Amino acid sequence: MSQMLSLAVPLVLLVGWLTRARFGVVAVAGVAGSASAGVTVGVWAAGRWLEEDRWAGAVGLAEIASLLLLLVLTLRIESGRRSAAVAYTIGGAAALWPSRFEVISGPASWLMLFGFGSAMALPTVLVGLYLRGMDDARRRSVAAARRAQRLELAHDLHDFVAHDVSGMVAQAQAGMVLAGSDPVRAAALFERIEQTGQQALTSLDRTVRLLRSDEADLPERGPRPGLAELTSLTERFAESGGAVVRLDAPTDQDIPREVAATAYRIVVEALTNVRRHAPAAHVVDVRVRREGRRLEVLVRDDGGGPQPSGPRLGEVVRGGSGLAGLGARVEALGGTLCSGRAQAGGWQVKATMPLEGR
Repeated sequence: MSQMLSLAVPLVLLVGWLTRARFGVVAVAGVAGSASAGVTVGVWAAGRWLEEDRWAGAVGLAEIASLLLLLVLTLRIESGRRSAAVAYTIGGAAALWPSRFEVISGPASWLMLFGFGSAMALPTVLVGLYLRGMDDARRRSVAAARRAQRLELAHDLHDFVAHDVSGMVAQAQAGMVLAGSDPVRAAALFERIEQTGQQALTSLDRTVRLLRSDEADLPERGPRPGLAELTSLTERFAESGGAVVRLDAPTDQDIPREVAATAYRIVVEALTNVRRHAPAAHVVDVRVRREGRRLEVLVRDDGGGPQPSGPRLGEVVRGGSGLAGLGARVEALGGTLCSGRAQAGGWQVKATMPLEGR
């Protein structure tokens, strides 16, 4: 009769595992640990097992292994009082399991049980805590990556959509001036306004979809624009009624992608600021050159409007959005970005970035 008690915990484990979706693994582990301790007490009352009862011992060892596995799962998925209570319950049940074969008599027997329980439970607890630590680190890493990606998308929204919208405003202003005197040019301007608006809407729609997407279904981002797209960028700026742009940029393709993309964004933001703050500027110089192992980006206008507020030339731009946000990006690449009044008048943006990374 006493040996039949060895089947009680396996039955509890089977029923509990089949109903874990409803009650949870932690509850199943707690009930199984309590059942194991109850079986031990029942064996004390019904009569201890003999060493010759091998099948009962084998079932008991499988019982201990199952309980320890449940303890690992519990500590991995949950922290707090519930998991601590389960750990104490299963640890106590494992420590008392040898007493199903021997009568507890004196401090030596209690010390033996304590050592057996510690040898079983302590490594299990450490494994469970280690796995939970790995899971927490992975979740933090994923969350940090998602925050960085969403911040990147916010920068895209500011840099590219704001540039397109400011171009639409400039073209609309020029179109109103030409509407009476030169309807043909005005119609061409309004056509470009439509094209720019469609491009801005596409960028805005894509950014919003990315911000709303869960991580599992985030669509792939397209290739980042680089130095090769500077020509079309400056041409669109000049066609929108802005100043004449004199571009001097390298044609080689061995510039690192991150550096080239950052250089492109600096030019976009600088031209947008020219359109906003210096609408009367006649000439904008855009120069992108390799200086040894560094890439230098310089955007300078000839003035013709109220000067934007900002740091003096030579001061490093940090934090915030716009040029300040780009300053943080350039600094992360190991370079510097400065913005201020040029000596010959107008406004100047200058950035220097290493070609080999930080």
